[in-house]
Amino acid sequence: MTPVTLCYGNVLGPLLGPDRGPDPAALEAGGELCRRFEAAMAELHRRREAGELGFLDLPDDQALARQTGELADSFGQWFEAVVVVGIGGSGLGARALAEALLGPFWNERSDEERDHFPRLYFLENADPDTTRELLDRLDLRRTLFNVVSKSGGTAETLAQYLIIEDRLRSELGEEGVRGHLLFTTDPSTGPLRGLAGEREVPALPVPPNVGGRFSVLSPVGLLPAAVVGVDLDQLLDGARRMRDRCLTPSLRGNPAGLLATLLHAADVDRGQRVHVFMPYSDRLRGLALWFQQLWGESLGKRPTGSGSSPRRDPDPGAGPSPGDVQGPGDPGGVGPTPLAALGAVDQHSLLQLLMDGPRDKVVTFVRVRERDEPLPIPRSHPHRPALSRLGGHSLAELLDTELRATVEALRRGGRPSLTLEVDRLDAHSLGELFMLWQVAAVLAGALYGVNPLDQPGVELGKRLTLGLLDPGGEEGDGPPPDDPQWSV
Repeated sequence: MTPVTLCYGNVLGPLLGPDRGPDPAALEAGGELCRRFEAAMAELHRRREAGELGFLDLPDDQALARQTGELADSFGQWFEAVVVVGIGGSGLGARALAEALLGPFWNERSDEERDHFPRLYFLENADPDTTRELLDRLDLRRTLFNVVSKSGGTAETLAQYLIIEDRLRSELGEEGVRGHLLFTTDPSTGPLRGLAGEREVPALPVPPNVGGRFSVLSPVGLLPAAVVGVDLDQLLDGARRMRDRCLTPSLRGNPAGLLATLLHAADVDRGQRVHVFMPYSDRLRGLALWFQQLWGESLGKRPTGSGSSPRRDPDPGAGPSPGDVQGPGDPGGVGPTPLAALGAVDQHSLLQLLMDGPRDKVVTFVRVRERDEPLPIPRSHPHRPALSRLGGHSLAELLDTELRATVEALRRGGRPSLTLEVDRLDAHSLGELFMLWQVAAVLAGALYGVNPLDQPGVELGKRLTLGLLDPGGEEGDGPPPDDPQWSV
């Protein structure tokens, strides 16, 4: 089994040009980037010893995985549909897993094609159209709702829960509600945990030292995966093997260390502040969105430590960053802007910008070497070159060729990129990818001098939302109404 491979030559000076990327010597012992990495690793170990990095221990928690798998087996026998209700870290990881391993049309398959595993749906955004239309189409008597919130108090999720509970009560009566609910939340605190005890709803724990966006290998992601037949042992084994690779003290042998160090250096040393994640597989679209949340919410902060390197912008083409424009007395924050993209679709939207726009971007591609069915392209229309040149190849070959051509085009333009190569999309490789990026986020947090585990910037918006909904409540008043003089 070939592990996930990181190819990083296309961010270095020898391939991009000496003024476009760092010298490889900087990665060796005593080099500037190696010294940064060693300091970041020391911070990671400090946090782990303090018990803050619970996601690193999830691959070894066989009891929790077994509890999750057994509960999934019991529910999967009774329900024809499972709906995961959760937003952000409570939904993105599980959705990424499902899309990668089940494919895009799982719910359209027959019972036999699904081996009688349930259909799987996700309710994330508190959009009334989506929520209503899904609930209207489900047979509630044959549906399980997995309500997921680490804190147990996420407003969007609780609002959807109240609507679902009311629908179940109307359809099944008060006594029938409990049997169609499963909560995944903090093991001891929060509104959902309290409700689980009060209503005798089964509930799976999210370990207290595992944050929402780091929770995909906890029951948050494992329950939805297990209920549709994903091999949890393979998923966790992949994560375990990648974790061990990412704890090596050698930068050149540490894929998460290289990702974090090179992407951080691209930002602070060369002004490449937009970090594009671009898999060439429809099945990995969800993974790109999961990365976007992980990278943005972990790293976009005001520095709290001394690890952050000052930004330098040696490339006039990069131009100023919005973060460089600060008010009086405002020191501003740090962190790159993550952007989820999809190849080859976004060759027809973003590639022009990546090639000829500001030099403020670095791209991480994901290449899948093997496909279940490459889908041959028939030989036909010999007198029409636009058609005949495609015959004899396959869609898999075309997609892979487009990826390699895009990487080379960027390189020739002095535009940096990295490539993650995966043998095939299976539970083992997904476990590797999730763990790789989670460790990289913690290391990048240390490099930027921020706490990658919190999200203080989102709390004000939450308080203002609750203040608007309940002006007399404990959150106080919301923002003032819009001034009509500034409307048109």
